Amino acid sequence: MDFTQIRQFNFPTVIRFGVGAVKELAPYVAQQGFSKPLIVTDPVIAELGFFKQIVADLQRAGFSVEVFSSIHKNPVKSDVYAGTAVWDATGRDCLIGIGGGAALDVARAIVLQVNHREDLFKYDDLIGGDVYVTNEVPHFITIPTTSGTGSEVGRSAIIADDDTHQKKILFSPKLLAKIVFADPMLTMELPAFVTAATGMDALTHNMEAYLAKNYHPMCDGIALEGMRLVSESLVQAVKNPSIESRSKMLLASMMGAIAFQKGLGVVHSLAHPLSSLLDTHHGLANAVNIPYGMRFNIAGFEDRFARMAQTLGLSEHSGDAVVSYLFDLNTQVGIPHRLRDIQVKEEHLDTLAALAFADFAHPNNPKPVSQADFRALYGEAL
Repeated sequence: MDFTQIRQFNFPTVIRFGVGAVKELAPYVAQQGFSKPLIVTDPVIAELGFFKQIVADLQRAGFSVEVFSSIHKNPVKSDVYAGTAVWDATGRDCLIGIGGGAALDVARAIVLQVNHREDLFKYDDLIGGDVYVTNEVPHFITIPTTSGTGSEVGRSAIIADDDTHQKKILFSPKLLAKIVFADPMLTMELPAFVTAATGMDALTHNMEAYLAKNYHPMCDGIALEGMRLVSESLVQAVKNPSIESRSKMLLASMMGAIAFQKGLGVVHSLAHPLSSLLDTHHGLANAVNIPYGMRFNIAGFEDRFARMAQTLGLSEHSGDAVVSYLFDLNTQVGIPHRLRDIQVKEEHLDTLAALAFADFAHPNNPKPVSQADFRALYGEAL
């Protein structure tokens, strides 16, 4: 496959994919008739050369560019309010999200907040808040810089409460980007650790979507292909990145995010509290927990695990083989096997279990998960 050729996918968002796709941004903004974009990114990306080049290209094309990058690595409500205040103060007319999951979640939440000015969490999907998303939203463009969350093709944003740390989910089809510029070159210089953690996040999305209890054969097919792409490319993307491995990971990331409209599961509910309570990188939290969460799910779903094992190219088509593969993959990409190695302590486990049980992801797990189950899984992983 020639990944230097730019291709277009519509699913349903328009995705411009391939090396150099980001160069189409300025002509697109001009074509749409906008002149004052707000770019939302994170403080690390805001200092990188490729980001400064994107801003310079827009300015050279005559656009007034404003950058908002004051966000936490695990976004909170106050980040969204601060970005919305910048939108208001500078009179913006469209929004460009550039980055990984954190930046794109904040960008999407600002897109919602611009014309929906009640308390942000009134729109929490878990309490039916999506019915209040009734107004138009600003024109929204996304540019991914990691291969993990796939937020660029999503229609939801996960934002935590500043005080309680509980994550809320803001959801509406209105929040889909109008267009995605997915350029694998923007991921080429990601550090090995970030590549590993975000790549395991993409794998978790595909696996949990495939296992989620809702019936959605289209998502199942996408998730299986996403898993195959990760199995072919993640280790190389971490250890010796190439255009091909980075391209396949970027595709797998977007496929995972498309597939998990079907739902997620126990692994994400184990991971989310680590991010909100201990500020653990989301991908790392998923990566450490995925072998344990997958092992919890095997009984009763052996056929699904056999299909995943086949897709991953394993010689034995069983749940145990999938779990062994996950431990081995973590080893190959430098992810620890134990929560204690990412600063989790025994005294955290009861609080983590309570937060995990309150989390929105596990109701779609193929089997029920109790608070005691979460406590036991954290104990096993510690």
